[in-house]
Amino acid sequence: MKNIRNIAIIAHVDHGKTTLVDQMLKQSGVFRENQAVVERVMDSGDLERERGITILAKNTSVHYNDTKINIVDTPGHADFGGEVERVLKMVNGVLLLVDAAEGPMPQTRFVLQRALGLGHRVIVVVNKIDRPDVRIHEVIDQVLELLIDLDATDEQLDSPMLFCSARKGTASYSPEAEGADLRPLFETILDYIPEPEGDGGKPLQILVSSVDYNDYVGRIAIGRIEHGVISQNQEITVCNYLDSGNIRKAKATNLYVFDGLTKTPVEKVTAGDIVAISGISDITIGDTICEAQEIKPLPFAQISEPTMEMTFCVNDSPFAGKEGKFITTRHLRARLMKEALKDISLKVSETADTDSFIVAGRGEMHFSILIETMRRAGYEFQVSPPRVLFKEIDGRVHEPIERLVIDTPEDSTGTVIEKVGGRKGELVELIPMGNRTKLVFLIPSRGLFGYRSEFLSDTRGEGIMTSVFETYAPFKGELHRRNTGSLIAYEAGQAVTYGLFSAQERGTLFISPGTAVYGGMIVGVSSKSQDIIVNVCKRKHLTNIRASGSDEALRLTPPRIMSLEQCLEFLADDELLEVTPESLRLRKSILDHSQRMRAMKSRPE
Repeated sequence: MKNIRNIAIIAHVDHGKTTLVDQMLKQSGVFRENQAVVERVMDSGDLERERGITILAKNTSVHYNDTKINIVDTPGHADFGGEVERVLKMVNGVLLLVDAAEGPMPQTRFVLQRALGLGHRVIVVVNKIDRPDVRIHEVIDQVLELLIDLDATDEQLDSPMLFCSARKGTASYSPEAEGADLRPLFETILDYIPEPEGDGGKPLQILVSSVDYNDYVGRIAIGRIEHGVISQNQEITVCNYLDSGNIRKAKATNLYVFDGLTKTPVEKVTAGDIVAISGISDITIGDTICEAQEIKPLPFAQISEPTMEMTFCVNDSPFAGKEGKFITTRHLRARLMKEALKDISLKVSETADTDSFIVAGRGEMHFSILIETMRRAGYEFQVSPPRVLFKEIDGRVHEPIERLVIDTPEDSTGTVIEKVGGRKGELVELIPMGNRTKLVFLIPSRGLFGYRSEFLSDTRGEGIMTSVFETYAPFKGELHRRNTGSLIAYEAGQAVTYGLFSAQERGTLFISPGTAVYGGMIVGVSSKSQDIIVNVCKRKHLTNIRASGSDEALRLTPPRIMSLEQCLEFLADDELLEVTPESLRLRKSILDHSQRMRAMKSRPE
């Protein structure tokens, strides 16, 4: 164990975690000198590479001076905080990565609080010191203020601080000096992060902190060996701290340790190291693996509760089953339950309607990644707009409040404060940063629905906004989800230029000529607050005087193409998003116009 260090790298989105891991792998000799390696090698998923963010926590290891350093690369987005919370039990220290210009952000605060609570040692790494707009000394002060604010111990306040350029692969002990390589970082990890505690002579105990999946061997449990030694094909017992009656016998069919980017099969692993075990079919995160005779489950970290929910239901639109491979209730239930096993911050529950499921999660990004993953796997389904989860505390209704941090150009500050204030946001901090301003708000989660697109327009694409759950507070009052109505297709058919030309006078269209539509499908956004029914399939009657070729003179405004996140932001309470592998279609919950009108009239004011 003296030759093992277990660390996690925590930081906000785009502060350079995965780039730093790339350089640590390269400089420790994991790759051959002539080996072609893609950037952000740890972001192996298609969605991760496309979006430039880490979604799943991943394990790797490097060797430096005869010491094995196990590294956990964690997500930076607040919606995937559950991934970070559970892996912190595997490590003995953390690298806190902070951008030299942006400083600590909301997610940094959230995860650092959990790491300090577990008593982990912290190495502060100020990254991107080669940026032209660095504020190194101000950022150092902000990090120290954050540590004090989070009640860090004297030892944690005295954490070593390094200055890096992950892109160049350099680290130094001083902000004024640029290093030659990452040797100072490796040396600090060896000197400051403690070796794992544990005793190889005690009975086996492994807390499962992560579950991987392989089509050939099934589930693979990943965790740190707290005590004892595990051998290949050893008889073991699986138990759970919160469910004392759930005790199962199993066999550790195969053992793996992390070596660079690969899992290396081994016959025996001892206390302190991180191990992957296959052969246990029903293993879940939070379970403890023990000796067959000594059953002592370990407590698992309390994961923050979800703050939002959505309804996932079987697609019942007129186009159902035309584009998807998995379309039935059975398929949808099986996939959602499988996702809930891998992601413990996701909660899936059944409803009175057999075709619908309530899925609770951390935020809109959390849901959009789940939806996009299922869509790419061939699933076809419908989702409702996101809803916040209210709580009753001392007889009063409370709602989730987010800490919203906005970095905006100075000339957009007034507009942003006005818009966020209109969404019940409360300004708690304003920090001038040259020609930019940093604003910190406390805002109801409801107030953020649909705001991102508006924010990017107000700041001409130059603003940056991030948020993280802060607390529950008394209900702030009613908020209108959207101030505009929808343009709704009148009948089924194909959209034609003549019908679209008439419809575009009522608002902005989402579709182009030739698009197949059905009655009740949303084809655009109305310029007024009410929904408007339009006939985009309407053709011009032909006579011997008017020819069909006359349509060529009609000029259509290019349609607004909406991303998945924009579709979720757009949804009103009585609307659904139809998701298929090929299409995203907005629609009304009740497609028939007359039934929808009757439902609106019968709805209480």
